[in-house]
Formats: sequence, C-alpha cells, structure tokens
Amino acid sequence: MEDLSIQSVNLEVFENLEKHRTQGFFSSNALVVRRGEPFRITVYLRGRPFNPKTDSLRIKIMLGQLYVIVPVTSSYYSPLSDWKAYLDPKSYNYLNPSIFIQPPASAPVGSYEFQVFLQAQRGFGNSASSSFVLLCNPWCSGDSVFIPYEDQREEYILSDYGLLFMGTPMNTVSRPWSYDQYEPGVLEACLNLLQVSPQHLRNPNVDYLDRSNPVYIGRIVSAMINSEDDRGVVKGNWSDNFDQGVHPSLWTGSGDILRQWVQSGCSPVKYGQCWVFAAVMCTVMRVLGIPCRVVSNFNSAHDTNGNLVIEEVYSETGQKLNLSRDSIWNFHVWVECWMTRRDLGSYMDGWQVLDPTPQERSQGVYCCGPAPVRAIKSKRTDAPYDVPFVYAEVNADVHTIIVAQGQVVSVSKDTVRVGSLICTKAVGFPRLENITGSYKYDEGSNSALAPRSSSLTDVSAAPAALNISSRSSTLPDVSSMNASSKGVFLSMSLDKAPVAGEPIRLTVKVTNRQNLAKTVKVHSNAQAKEYHNSPSDTFWENHEVIQLGPMEGKVLRQQILPEQYEHAVGDKMINLAVVLEDMSSQERVLATEEFNVASPELSIQILDKNVVPNKEHTAIVTFTNPFTHPVNGVLTVTGAGLLQEKVQFRINELRPGRGVEQRVQFTPKMVGRKMLHANLSLSKDSIIIRGFKVVSVNSI
Repeated sequence: MEDLSIQSVNLEVFENLEKHRTQGFFSSNALVVRRGEPFRITVYLRGRPFNPKTDSLRIKIMLGQLYVIVPVTSSYYSPLSDWKAYLDPKSYNYLNPSIFIQPPASAPVGSYEFQVFLQAQRGFGNSASSSFVLLCNPWCSGDSVFIPYEDQREEYILSDYGLLFMGTPMNTVSRPWSYDQYEPGVLEACLNLLQVSPQHLRNPNVDYLDRSNPVYIGRIVSAMINSEDDRGVVKGNWSDNFDQGVHPSLWTGSGDILRQWVQSGCSPVKYGQCWVFAAVMCTVMRVLGIPCRVVSNFNSAHDTNGNLVIEEVYSETGQKLNLSRDSIWNFHVWVECWMTRRDLGSYMDGWQVLDPTPQERSQGVYCCGPAPVRAIKSKRTDAPYDVPFVYAEVNADVHTIIVAQGQVVSVSKDTVRVGSLICTKAVGFPRLENITGSYKYDEGSNSALAPRSSSLTDVSAAPAALNISSRSSTLPDVSSMNASSKGVFLSMSLDKAPVAGEPIRLTVKVTNRQNLAKTVKVHSNAQAKEYHNSPSDTFWENHEVIQLGPMEGKVLRQQILPEQYEHAVGDKMINLAVVLEDMSSQERVLATEEFNVASPELSIQILDKNVVPNKEHTAIVTFTNPFTHPVNGVLTVTGAGLLQEKVQFRINELRPGRGVEQRVQFTPKMVGRKMLHANLSLSKDSIIIRGFKVVSVNSI
C-alpha cells in the first residue's frame, strides 16, 4: 500500500479573508489574517488517509530567522499566549484534513512563512510550504488594539476613505482623502515600510519581536512616514517651490504616494505637508490593523522653547510682523491610534497622539508619540512619549504685542485661541466631530485653572513678552510695555463666513469709555498667508480718523472686494487686523482675526439610485465659476473601489457665472460605502476646488 505524503496545501483564502474581515485584501494574492483568531488550511494528501493515532503533523511558523514549531493536535485547548494548531473538530475527512492555526493575540505583525511537516507511520515524511500576512486584531479582546465598538472598528480599520479638516474654526473645510488600503500594492508597501526601518536593518530579530507592541509599531511608522532620518515615504516642503515634485494640495489619496515610494526604491516622494503625512500614516496603521483616525488641531502652537507662550507682533497700523521663532499654524493635522498602554497603566489606554510631520526630534528621531490623550488633558507631562510638546500645541497662551517706532506700546493675552477646535471625522457620517473636550477642559473650569505640571514653565506671573528678546534679537526691548488701553474699547467681527465671489464684510465697533471727547485713528489691514507661515505683504488697508464724544460708541462698516482678495481663495488664509489709536494718550488696542475664504465646491450627482458591484454607473460632476475672470484647469476624478484609475478632463476659458458638467463612468468592485471625489486645479490661480460624494454600493 502506498504510504502517506503531502501533495499540496490549500490556504482557503476566501473563507479566511471573510472570517478575519480582510476581504479587501483579496486582490493582493496573499492570505491576510488577524492575530488571536484561528485560520483554516486544508492539507491535500497522497496515498492513504491520515491516521491521527499513528501519523503526526507539525507546523513550523517562521518570521525572518525566528520560528516556532507547533504540533497539530486534536484539541484546541491551550494557552492563549501560545501558537497552536489543531485538526478541525467538525471535519472527519482524513484524506484531506483541515487544520486550524491560531496565532497568539500578541504575535508580531509581519509576513510569515510556514511549513507543514508530515511524519507517517512507516517513518516516511515530507513537507509543503506557504505563507500568510499577520495583522493586529481590534476584534479580539486579548489584543492590545481591541476597540469594543463595531461601528468604530468599521470606521477606524475598514473604511478606505475619510475627510481631513482644514481652514479655520469659524470656516472649516472638509477635504476628501482616499486611504486606499485595499488598492493594489498598498499592503505590500506598508509591510515594506517596516522592513526598511533603521530598527529592522540594525537588528531584525529584535525588531520582529517588538512588533507585537502597537506602541513600538506607532513610533516606527511615525518616523518612517517622513524622510528626515531614514528611507521614509514623504519629503516635507513648506516653501513656495514645488518644481521637483507634486504640490501637497494635489494629492488625493495614499495609494499613489505609497506605490511611488516602492517603485522608486524607497526614495522619498515629493512633497507633503502635515495632512499628507497624517493621512498616509492613517493608511499604514489601518493596514496593520491598528485603529486610526486623522485629527485636526486648529490654531496649533509650535512652542520652540517650552514656555507655553506664543508671541505675535503687529505694527502700529495692524501689519503682522515676522519677529518670533514661535508660531501658530491655523491648523495642524496628526493621527490618533487606539491601544492599551501596558507601560503606563490602564488609565492611559485609549486614543494616543502620533504625529509623523517632522517638527521636533523625539529621542533623537523626527517622530512624535504615542502620547496618551488622557495624559495631555490631565497635564501628565511626565508620561511618554512627547506629551509636553503636544500639550503646548493645544494649550499655549498667545501674547499679542503692538510695536511703534521700535517700542512696545501694547500687550494683550489670549488663553483660549490655541487649540480652540480639535476635530475628526464622525463615525459613519461625512461630517465633523468635535473632540476638543478629550484634550482640554473648558476654559474657566477648576481643572483648567489647576497649576501646570512642574516640568512646564508657568508664565502666568510674569509678562510673556519679556521672553521675546532672548529668542530673537530683532525684537524691541519690552521692559517698558503698557497694558491694554482702559480709555477705549475695540471689537471687530466678520458679518458672515467669507465665500468666494462675494465681498468680505466686517463690522468694527469703537467705544469711548471716558467722560471726555476723543479723536481716534482706526487702521485696518489685511495680509494673505499660508496656514503655517507669517503673512506676506498687505493687500488691503483702510485708515480713518473719527471723533468720539464722552462715552460714545460708533460702528464702522468695511468691506474687501472679490477682485482684491481672489488670490487668497482656496488653501490660503487672510490675516485681518484693526488697530485703534487714541490720539491723546497714544494708547493702542488691537483686534485680529485669521480666516479662510471658502472656495466653491464641485457638485457630484449619481444618476442610478441603486449602485451595485460589477456594473457600470454614471456620475455627473458640475462646477460654476464664481470668480470675476475666466478660468482654465484640469478636473481629476478618483475613487478607491469605484475607479480603477483616475480620470482627467480639461476645462478651458470658463467665463464668470458660467457652469460646466462632466459625466464620469465608474464600476464598483465590492459592496460597501465608497467615496467618489473630484479636484479642479485652476491653472493660473493656484487654487484647487474640491467635491466628494459617498456612494453606497449594495449587494442587490
């Protein structure tokens, strides 16, 4: 009788992908499974049936040079911390036995090889080899990334699209982003990112073992997304010159970036800014099975000396001056990942800040986090990693200084502007969710008024402006600064959120608080700026002298016309300042606002009411020109799971007030919620107009 031997191994890919919720990776031609959950393989034998009493099976599981040999048993009872393999108790087909392989919930993430060894009754034996990819498992309660709510797992692991929030708190802009984790080549790129990290190249075995811990993985990925210290994915560029690469605002998804990085031999992709770094990191973490979301912090402080104070300097006519090394970005974008912190205790479990944008070094490397959000809120600045830096980003005070003829004439303090809105995409809906309360207490609460940790400098007892001269020799001496004027009051507000094509209207209120008449000058100034930079030259200003009787108040109406501000539409901001000068006392009062002008949106309409897989459907993209001049541009439409590749159309000489519509054909690949999004890049204006549509792909 012919003895027993292994003919082949069937990975039961379709069944395992469905069970492990990794169906989206079907096109990668790999078995992708999650730790802590068994997956089934079928061993096809040649010769007689397998006899569990006289024959034996063993499985050698290998990660690089590390390996474990696991006997195949008839019982699935064994410690959860060990690899185990057991015969399918529901199958009695011993000619083609089914085996369950169960990785521990703490197994390292990576690409595994395995061999099935057969030892037959007569001493004969042979083996067969195969492979699988192992990811973290937020559905498994024993995994350190377990998140207990199904809707959150759907959003923060499975969803391949999202919204990034930019602009300003008063006028937030939703930018669609395609995470592309199921697109061809993306899984392989994410795994390759781990393989080319300095930690892996230095000691592969130690790196493999440490990949069991999402804290370690988060720091590796945070460092590898930027290219400052290693063969990272994206090169940052905050200048005005992007000739050697792609303008950061033109990227629409992570797939193109990750594939280009791999195809170039791990040369950095040019270029990215904070939202690009964060969105690509979100893709990598979701691919690796770690729940992740992109977070925007509005009025984000970059405190270079750790004193929790940002100084901003204005001229006597309201022009903002670039005189301080500290800065406030109108918005900054990072990610949060969900994990337990066994190194810190259960109180620090949950969302952790990770920031791949290269700003400051952490333990010698450009990375940031994971910093527990709870540590940031509770001012636990002694907790690792990088809690003091993130704390300052959301809590620093702003001291605004007016200088005239080299002298400081006014200083005011704002304790609520920094971190005034922290938000992310809502679970299951294309809208903003305000999570500011996770980071900080309401201003004025007892917790908010509590002393800061001793590891941070408390400047509440001394004027912050005294610290300026130590950081920039170009700033004036502030030893004789004045307080804000008590004789006059000033306020400035926009009548409504600015919209492209309409005048920007503002209301200025001035009040005489004293029982004597006053003559005052009102200086208004507008400058265009990037979200991360100081403003450029003034593009609009207004100066007037008014008379105020005792205790009298007056209201001034001002406006900036579209033709004056159109160069600042889109991704740019406007810094608006009003300085009130009391001619008798020479005292000044300042009111400021930084805002964005909402660009028009592209409208996307889906013609079919019922969208189903593997059938062609039609979308119509519509745009109406709101500008005062004709526009030209390129319309690009993308959609992970809907379009195999981006489609582009040219738009020529579209006159003011005229509209254009473009039909786009798309064929969904799988059931689920997908996003179709469109960008119109205007040729001469450096403006990008966007639109998106969430498409529900149904099974029937």
